[in-house]
Amino acid sequence: MSSQHRTGTRRARVVKISSMMLIGALFLSGCSAEVQRGWLPAERDNTNHTGRIIDLWVNSWIAALIVGIITWGLIIWCIVAYRRRRNETGFPRQVSYNLPLEVFYLTIPLFMVLVFFYFTDRDQQAIDARVDNPDVIVDVRGKQWSWDFNYVNEDKYFSGVQANLTGEEGIPETLPTLYLPVNQTVELQLNARDVIHSFWVPAFLQKRDMIPGRTNYITLTPTREGTFDGKCAELCGEYHSEMLFNVAVVSQQEFDAHMATLEDGQLGEEYDRNAYPDSESETAGSNG
Repeated sequence: MSSQHRTGTRRARVVKISSMMLIGALFLSGCSAEVQRGWLPAERDNTNHTGRIIDLWVNSWIAALIVGIITWGLIIWCIVAYRRRRNETGFPRQVSYNLPLEVFYLTIPLFMVLVFFYFTDRDQQAIDARVDNPDVIVDVRGKQWSWDFNYVNEDKYFSGVQANLTGEEGIPETLPTLYLPVNQTVELQLNARDVIHSFWVPAFLQKRDMIPGRTNYITLTPTREGTFDGKCAELCGEYHSEMLFNVAVVSQQEFDAHMATLEDGQLGEEYDRNAYPDSESETAGSNG
């Protein structure tokens, strides 16, 4: 092979590597915002909890990646260091007992699990903690296939009606809208009127099931004004995909103005229904 050909090949290789590095740099720079929030559908200042959740998510992935790199490195090292050499036959020398190595295998994974558990439990306790006197209490009731919002302190309610059950994409302007005042502590009391639903606002990074006969809670403080998408995250029937809603985080003045447009009173358990009447009657008959 001529020196000219070798030089051309080397130059083409350098150009190829440089191009790949440039593309990688552009890709990483374009994804920098996504990396900071871990590719989650939220900003750090959406609520008082989103920053903590993002940090837990990103740091967990970093820890998992470090553990993975160390594990992969040890596997590759073992493959290379203890491979069968040429002209060798049989198995390599076997080690049946190594106390330091066994202690290492036990203590290091145990330490890692305890560290992961500590940070996860700490953040979960902070996120799930309820407030004694929240500024706003909303009794959220999921129903096939819409939402009722009872504003408890204001004694107002909104009843959602899903009129266009066609399986097509909903119109945002016609969806039920939950109004919340910015920078105010909110307690969401989650109830289901019929079957199991799930209250999910992706931008808040919190989701909680709604189970008939049981109240679950989400406590948060919205810290950024805007309109956010919400949906039911539990398969609840034929038109589950249309069980959508909006969350409007507004100023206190706009919140008060919206409350003045709602009906007085609360829509309580009297509008719930038994989603499994046949099974309940069969149970009563068998008990009799």
